[in-house]
Amino acid sequence: MTGTTILRQLRSRLDEPLPLPGHGETCLRHAQLWAAGVEDLSFARIAEAHWDAVSILAEAGRKPKPDTIYGVWASEVPGHALRLEKRSDGLSVSGTKMFCSGAGLVDRALITVGAPEPLLVDVDLRARGKSLSYDCSAWATTAFNETNTGSAIFDACLIRKEDVIEGAGWYLNRPGFWHGACGPAACWAGGAESLVLYALRNRRHDAHTLAHVGAMQAAVWAMRSCLDTTGREIDTDRENYAAARVRALTVRHIVEQHCTDILRRFARAYGPFPLAMDSAISKRYHELDLYLRQFHAERDLEELGALFIKP
Repeated sequence: MTGTTILRQLRSRLDEPLPLPGHGETCLRHAQLWAAGVEDLSFARIAEAHWDAVSILAEAGRKPKPDTIYGVWASEVPGHALRLEKRSDGLSVSGTKMFCSGAGLVDRALITVGAPEPLLVDVDLRARGKSLSYDCSAWATTAFNETNTGSAIFDACLIRKEDVIEGAGWYLNRPGFWHGACGPAACWAGGAESLVLYALRNRRHDAHTLAHVGAMQAAVWAMRSCLDTTGREIDTDRENYAAARVRALTVRHIVEQHCTDILRRFARAYGPFPLAMDSAISKRYHELDLYLRQFHAERDLEELGALFIKP
């Protein structure tokens, strides 16, 4: 799937938006994100960000622009925050934002700026001329090549005051931040299931392979059950920030662990052939391995543990 193909497929689905988290159909939202992960992880990565942006805008009482594909560029590198500056003709954004998926592909992006205060801004990325450029040269892996993930360089990029969404700290300090954090986990799970589906199509009947397939199938069931439970809890307790934070950190850990186990078992069961000789499976395997790093491992687990054991 090329970047152009990803955009074409996503544009064809703009009239069929995902249910918003916490509005009664979050289980369906997770199921649709899971299905996107089964379909293609590069597509899922761009689509999940767009659907997350739509839910963020809705939480702020806004509607997405018609026929527009959004990104969410919220990666923060310490000491390298974007700056929002006042000008006589409005506001401008300056600095470099790393890990921008869909650079040069998406139409708009919800972007975090860190100075002089943490804010979220809705930036139209089209027709920016010299005030916005992209650099994807540092992306060394072939995984997610189609997503155009790289750095966005803003040089006094003009925005309107009304494109600042809510107030300082709003983006992180809302239950929806944590509801949205469950979305990538659903995509991870879908990507992992696609490997299991390959295993079921390429049957082997030796005891070791059967044992690994059984364990992988059990992991898929556990992830689906976990995400369904998560969806129901979000729908019944949408405004509870503390519960949302614990829930998201928990479900992301559980799904990451099961996906990692599937990666390990898949390679042990099927050896090097699909990873070296089947380009589609090799792509899925390595993209899933990289995508899982959106879970911050022990750093997230430390945060989770601290919520239960106070100093």
